[in-house]
Amino acid sequence: MLSYQHGYHAGNAADVHKHALLAAMLDYMTRKPKPLFYLETHAGRGLYDLAGEQARKTGEAEQGIGRMAARFAPDHPYARALASVRGEHGATAYPGSPMIAAHLLRETDVLHLAERHPAEHAVLAAVMRPHRARVHFRDGFELAQALTPPEPRRGLMLVDPSYETAEDYANMAPFLRRIARKWNVGVIVLWYPLLADARHAAMLGALEEAHPGALRHEMRFPPARPGHGMIGSGLFVINPPFGLEAEAARLARQCAALSH
Repeated sequence: MLSYQHGYHAGNAADVHKHALLAAMLDYMTRKPKPLFYLETHAGRGLYDLAGEQARKTGEAEQGIGRMAARFAPDHPYARALASVRGEHGATAYPGSPMIAAHLLRETDVLHLAERHPAEHAVLAAVMRPHRARVHFRDGFELAQALTPPEPRRGLMLVDPSYETAEDYANMAPFLRRIARKWNVGVIVLWYPLLADARHAAMLGALEEAHPGALRHEMRFPPARPGHGMIGSGLFVINPPFGLEAEAARLARQCAALSH
């Protein structure tokens, strides 16, 4: 949706979950010398200021990266990307997934980023300019259909919509089924919120039926503030890289403090 701006939620517990596992996947996939294709359907602005008005208004980052940063070893790929971005942009900077990918991928890899919110797209295009990313002012689902199967065929797609409408949930299983059929070797990563009303349940049932070999990993945490409906974060990964399940379990143990 064009009303969604991730700046209010950047660095929250869901971002820690999503970004730490994304970084681990990219770190593993870049160990082979072959080039990678990377695509995001809903990229956001790519870089956030946790001291800015949006982040301070919700305080979600304090309960997420503010509490959890010290739990990652300095050589963890997520910690490496965070340190690199803060070295370039200041101690209160927080990288969105495009910036994390840019700091972990190589010159031989290809990055495609879609964002339709005009203001978010403008910032994304500016901050990603030094990182060889191809930034598209276009519907991310349409871009994914157009670019898959990609060249090179090895790669990862991150799907992270706003989930502001019921259609976001209803359309997800058919969309991923089409992409996986066209790109059967691609690592396809869907992030979704865990909400108190369990509106994600039907979507996940359809996804698990269509992709029985996928990895589903969820983390629960207290609401960021009174009345906030999100109680956790989930990732559904088609063609999960080797070791991801163990890394997800390790992350859950590291972040156990978020449950208290």
